[in-house]
Amino acid sequence: MPIPIITDLAAARAGVLRRVSLDEDTQTTQAVAQIIAEVRAGGDAALRALSVRFDGVAPTTLEVPRERWAAAAASLPADLHAALALAVTEIGRFHERQARNSWVDFSVEGARGQLVVPLERVGIYVPGGATPLPSSLIHAAVPARVAGVHQIIVCSPPQRATGLPATTILAAAHLVGVDRVFAVGGAQAIAALAYGTASVPRVDKIAGPGNRFVIQAKRLVYGAVDIESLPGPTETLVIADAAAAPRYAAADLLAQAEHVEASAILLTPSLELARAVQAEVGRQLEALPEPGAQAAAEAVSMRGGIVVVPDLETAFALANEYAPEHLCLLLTDPWAYVGKIRNAGGVFLGEQSFEVLGDYLAGPSHIMPTEGTARYASPVNVDDFRKVISLIGLNATALARIGPAAQRLAEAEGLFAHAAAVQARLKV
Repeated sequence: MPIPIITDLAAARAGVLRRVSLDEDTQTTQAVAQIIAEVRAGGDAALRALSVRFDGVAPTTLEVPRERWAAAAASLPADLHAALALAVTEIGRFHERQARNSWVDFSVEGARGQLVVPLERVGIYVPGGATPLPSSLIHAAVPARVAGVHQIIVCSPPQRATGLPATTILAAAHLVGVDRVFAVGGAQAIAALAYGTASVPRVDKIAGPGNRFVIQAKRLVYGAVDIESLPGPTETLVIADAAAAPRYAAADLLAQAEHVEASAILLTPSLELARAVQAEVGRQLEALPEPGAQAAAEAVSMRGGIVVVPDLETAFALANEYAPEHLCLLLTDPWAYVGKIRNAGGVFLGEQSFEVLGDYLAGPSHIMPTEGTARYASPVNVDDFRKVISLIGLNATALARIGPAAQRLAEAEGLFAHAAAVQARLKV
């Protein structure tokens, strides 16, 4: 079944532009809650048993020795090693410009300021499965490293053949310079990072993408540990005008569609372009190898669509409602429309600045808000791995000016011990 063309906006909102909330997936929620309970109760033994159950691997050790990372990096073809190393450099170069500094403002009333300090320990989850994603390790761990995090812990599923995370993931861990790597995947990895086991240390924050089980686990452990975001299945929304090249639009849709459970949507005011892109998607699908072709075909037919809109104003209004992870502008003058964007994880401007470059080397982290969370959330960045501590060093001059107001506010709230603490000092 080809990617559908939709001309009714109400049908588009009710169909391709409507997401199914994780809250509606009670079966996944129950399964993940059980896994978390097993890890909390059983620790390392539970992690091993769950690895056998879900990964088909009986690990002898959960932690991967550092020498295995170096060996993995050394075993890569030279061009792949160079590509991963360049990604580490480019992602680092972008994030180094994000750093905020501590500051203190001294005045006659004393001092006020803030300390910006890195988190002590963070956990990075890296998907493995049939298509391991070393780029996800780089796009999470490099911002954490730039932030100055003291210890970066990586969890990634073991492969059946080796009992270890994928070779490319171990190589990326070596190139980034993380601190520890564990062959643990799925919801059980999130539980281990959140609560700790004898082998896996408890972290302060968890980052990284994953399937619906991983994301639901992150939701359920939030509070015991901070969660950087809930990045679910990837999604791309393309806005194209009549001048866009159909082969580029189709390629950008399929590039994301080959991820499992992905969404790929095109908005255009041109019915002619819509039909050309629909045909081009079919042609390009035939040339895709497996297993990506099957996943992409399912995504474009079941969760994809080409929506014909009255004009580009409507396209941007729909895009802001949908709040996509990736917003790709295949427009004659894409920069002219930047001011219309309110909700998106990342915006890709023009045919040469396409989303796949963002997946690997463009600079910003490719871990971006999905499921509509771009309404309030940001891509992974340096600030995700730092916290702010307020500094208050006021003196008697400040007390004389603001103390009476503080006392009055405390009394208005019925907090008379608060008021007494102010009054005691004003009487000195």
